[in-house]
Amino acid sequence: MKKRKNEKKKRRKLLLLLIMVLLTGIIFSTSVFAWFTSNQTVTVQQIDVNVSSSNGLQLSVDGINWKPYVTEAEIAGASSTYSAAVNQVPTSDLSPVSTGKVIDSTSGLMNMYLGTITTSTDGASNILTATKSTETNTTTGGAFLAFDLFFQQTAATAQQIYLTSNSSITSTSAYGIQNASRVAFINKGNTALNSTTANIQALNVTTNAPIIWEPNYDAHTQAAVNNASSVYGKTFTVGSGNSVDNAFYGVKAEIPGSADIPLNSHSTDYFTQYNSDIQTTAAGISTSAYQPVFTLATGITKMRIYVWVEGQDVDCENNAAGTPLTINLQFSLLTGSGS
Repeated sequence: MKKRKNEKKKRRKLLLLLIMVLLTGIIFSTSVFAWFTSNQTVTVQQIDVNVSSSNGLQLSVDGINWKPYVTEAEIAGASSTYSAAVNQVPTSDLSPVSTGKVIDSTSGLMNMYLGTITTSTDGASNILTATKSTETNTTTGGAFLAFDLFFQQTAATAQQIYLTSNSSITSTSAYGIQNASRVAFINKGNTALNSTTANIQALNVTTNAPIIWEPNYDAHTQAAVNNASSVYGKTFTVGSGNSVDNAFYGVKAEIPGSADIPLNSHSTDYFTQYNSDIQTTAAGISTSAYQPVFTLATGITKMRIYVWVEGQDVDCENNAAGTPLTINLQFSLLTGSGS
């Protein structure tokens, strides 16, 4: 009798363990997380960089050749006349990254961190690890876009520059990855119109803070709404026109797996909280009131521009992976159609 009772107890324990394993598998398979899992990427479909030539505003990828617009091919090939160029223009894929808006004091590049979801040391939960991702001059690899753009402004005084209504980040799919995108503008310094090419290209101020633009900030898919609730404890609604707290925690340091940092962590050792400096709705920038973005002093100004998918954004989730992005930037000295 005792033997039979012991066998029954063992069977019950095994059954309970099996149920627990099955439940754990279901939890992990149905949960939605910020950041993509491995082998899921965002395809960059197009980059259009256009600018109005009103009042003498001109663009260049090398500080030598000036015109009112530049192409993706010119950005990618800038090193032929600008040997110090570090223009990272991936031709196929982007991966989620995050930034704490910190500029490296030596290189002048913005610190970006590539995140990965992995399992905690005890195997009981999902955690975030992150490694620093520094751009190189390439037209193939890289987790994000980064390039230098030179502006020539001939007015006697500093001028406000605007993003026009043609500026946007969109996707042909309905999965919402465009809602997790960001653009940063970093002023690398200004010099006189008659400066040498060497002086123009060498501009590299490391103390100017990035201006971060978040397009489509008020739009969310159902998957993103679920993600916001399950991972970050935030309440959103589907569609556009959402009025929400958009402060998020950008990654500011490498996160080792041994730290066991949960996805919703607010640890000040690894994250910094901030809002994007400019937020525009999914409806886009008005044709009659362009979006102010930065000012340009008289002369030639070098700007460093970053475009990335922000892994800490609630809209960066697995359902949105693998979808195309179209990036359009157009600058103007004018305020809009009524100016």
